[in-house]
Amino acid sequence: MNSFTVRMARWSALHPWRAIIGWLVFVVLCVGIGSAVGLNSAKTADYRVGEAGRAEAMAAEGQLERRSTEQVMISARSGAGLDGGAAEASAKAAAADLTARMERLPEVESVADPLLSKDGRILMVEVAVKGEERDAKDKVDALVAQTEAVQKANPALLLEETGSPSISKGVDKQRGEDLALSEAITLPVTLITLLIVFGSVTMAGVPLLLALSSIAAAVGLSMVVSHLSPDTGVGTNIILMIGLAVGVDYTLFYLKREREERARSGGRLSSEALVELAAATSGRAVVVSGMAVVVSTATLFLAADVIFTSLATGTIVVVLVAVLSSLTVLPALLVKLGKRAERKARRRAEHGKPARRIRGEGGGRVWAALLRPATRHPVATLCVSVLAMLALAAPLGGLKITEMSRDTHSREIPAMQVYDRLNEAFPEQRVTHDIVVRADAARSGEVTASLEELAQLADEDPLFTGESRVRTSDETSDGRRISVLELDVPHLGNSDEAYDSLDHLRDEYVPATVGRIAGAESGVSGDVARYADYPAHQNSKLPLVLGALLLVTFAMTLYAFRSVVLGLLGVVLNLLSAAAALGLLVLVFQGSWAEGLLNFDSTGSIGSRVPLFLFVILFGLSMDYQVFVVSRIREAVLAGVPTRQAVFDGIRSSAGVVTSAAVVMMTVFVSFVFLHIIELKQIGFVLAAAVLLDAFIIRILILPAVMLLLGEASWWPSRGVRRQAVSERQEAAKSAVADVR
Repeated sequence: MNSFTVRMARWSALHPWRAIIGWLVFVVLCVGIGSAVGLNSAKTADYRVGEAGRAEAMAAEGQLERRSTEQVMISARSGAGLDGGAAEASAKAAAADLTARMERLPEVESVADPLLSKDGRILMVEVAVKGEERDAKDKVDALVAQTEAVQKANPALLLEETGSPSISKGVDKQRGEDLALSEAITLPVTLITLLIVFGSVTMAGVPLLLALSSIAAAVGLSMVVSHLSPDTGVGTNIILMIGLAVGVDYTLFYLKREREERARSGGRLSSEALVELAAATSGRAVVVSGMAVVVSTATLFLAADVIFTSLATGTIVVVLVAVLSSLTVLPALLVKLGKRAERKARRRAEHGKPARRIRGEGGGRVWAALLRPATRHPVATLCVSVLAMLALAAPLGGLKITEMSRDTHSREIPAMQVYDRLNEAFPEQRVTHDIVVRADAARSGEVTASLEELAQLADEDPLFTGESRVRTSDETSDGRRISVLELDVPHLGNSDEAYDSLDHLRDEYVPATVGRIAGAESGVSGDVARYADYPAHQNSKLPLVLGALLLVTFAMTLYAFRSVVLGLLGVVLNLLSAAAALGLLVLVFQGSWAEGLLNFDSTGSIGSRVPLFLFVILFGLSMDYQVFVVSRIREAVLAGVPTRQAVFDGIRSSAGVVTSAAVVMMTVFVSFVFLHIIELKQIGFVLAAAVLLDAFIIRILILPAVMLLLGEASWWPSRGVRRQAVSERQEAAKSAVADVR
């Protein structure tokens, strides 16, 4: 009773108002400081990986980096062509007016000459935006305003604008609306779940309020941390998702234990003492669980990828804040609420009214029935459950991982609808490959000749189309020149043909041309190259990340329970639930049968970030249940209960709160299935499935069956549990003898 968690709880219990006010000050300071320093967003250079990233860095060195572009399509509202008469003259005049307006904008780098579609119906004006590719979406409003002005001046024409900046802005807007919808779904369901658990509006509101305040503090802190690790735009999403899930869960574990101790004490213990008891048990479990999530998530830093780094940073920050709230302000709130309940109980007693029943331990008939298969037939239960999980994991053999490209965005975004019409009208403009070469300035002629030879090879290849373009930089400080050859491909960026064209360049044309120049460096970049190189980079880091993840999971379990057996068991069970959840994901999202049910268009693949993110987050979150459930079993063993009975009692008493926590967490994750962004939809689905399987199959069937079969061997090689249990039984026996005398 002198551990760190107990000392923190004791101080908060004795100084509740200081703890509550201190927490509010902390939240306000986090939000205030975060707003003051602002968010540091990741730059284009932060995303560079593989050959594409290396080529982009070379192009940037010569100030030849790719610029974000907007395309404005001009057509006759009647649907007639622009290849003659008044419509053509009107469209050309509108294009000239638009070009002049755009060129006057400080946000615009250049405006290309108008291009007429092959069917003569659409005139297209392409505008290059100045500055960082990632910052272009913040500048697009000025361009849209000029397009709208020209539209207003030409009511007989239809002007439509699309491009990477306007699509990114549309995605951000849709993401914001989706998150608002997610909150509208999650918060009421969470509150209803907590009302069922506690039967009190006040007690149900505590976990929700603490989770929301933790999220607010974490968002502010993440802005500060972004100046060390740049944010990629997903930080707030992950803070909301993970923060609400673990924030409610941690508070729920603590609250439920305090209620159990209050019911058990029958009014004999003060609120301060009850809080200390909860801190010594569930409080410790919360800290260990939180640290497990933090350490597991930290393995994402090994992926050396800015998006995973941003995901890891947001998760770590919000989990640490949630743990801090459970250590500081939660004990203070419990004492204040407990004293209020005590005053009400005294008033009821003074008026001769019966005391209200406090909902204490779980462990009713429902959980006894659910545990019956594992307790009566552990071998059969284990075999059937494992086979069922392996069956769910079977579709994993057909897993296809791809980078989710711009073409996978929701068509409810207006800019995406225009984008589709642009690709239809100008198929030759769909994809551009950039072949970047850096060589000594003295070899400029040789480089140019080789690039022309490469362009000739591409011109004879049906996968390429259009005119090639070569740009060359001035001589750099180290006496080199950068050259970029642009080649167009008439296929969408996520198509097999686009990937084939990239393979032709990298495997055949580049080595046969510029690859033969002595001392020259070359590489192929562009959207398709990015889509290909990112999964390849991730796959190269996968063994390192997974190896570290398995190691830290084992180490955290070993630290918590001093048991090698439980450490290995935790790793195996986590792998089993993750594999089953991924199998379900493949079954649902790589096919088309669930498109109408879940409102998505199947890409026939899984987002490249989803599997690794699932493994890391699931391994951390499953420690919540593992630590909480096994801690209850260990408590029973230390109290002298045989391991077999302790398994039954521990799981039965914790099943209610674990299920409630799982329902809350599932609700949060399921709400992300309603989002439009396909990768977030997949993440929400797979995490919800994983939590469902972990809480109901792993913890209710497989874990008790295994521990019942292992018996005392579950604690190997630690003898501490058995020695302490024997010691406590001896002390109890001595006390009983003394009482008899």
